[in-house]
Amino acid sequence: MAAHIVSIHITPAAGAAIRSVAEARAVPGKGLEGDRYATGTGFYSGNPRGHDEITLIEVETIEALARDHAITIGPGDARRNLVTRGVALNHLVGREFRVGEVRLRGLRLCEPCGHLESLTQPGVKSALVHRGGLRAQLLTEGTIRAGDPVQET
Repeated sequence: MAAHIVSIHITPAAGAAIRSVAEARAVPGKGLEGDRYATGTGFYSGNPRGHDEITLIEVETIEALARDHAITIGPGDARRNLVTRGVALNHLVGREFRVGEVRLRGLRLCEPCGHLESLTQPGVKSALVHRGGLRAQLLTEGTIRAGDPVQET
């Protein structure tokens, strides 16, 4: 199957349980409707973050955690908004791409933090260095759905 979105994850507040949704509305300048960073209630809300309104991670990375480090987490446990399959996210830094009908720009790697490790398990932070996903800017508004294709523009 071509590069696509495996799952979508949002949570209303910092540290709250992540929930998987079938679709989410992407709003430039904010993020995904209903997510903690779109409402300003995320753990890092208030810190100057630039325009990183949405985060992505490869499901292959989550699978590698279990295989290579004996760390098993679910796709939502990575606390990234979009989980992809078949996409080299690190290669999208500085590039525009589409997720279904929504255009995005890859800004920088989403390196793991101590907060993520405190919400998951020991070793997650070091295992995800340079593999923690991508921070991106939303360039257009629209609905992102699980199964949507991911394509570089």
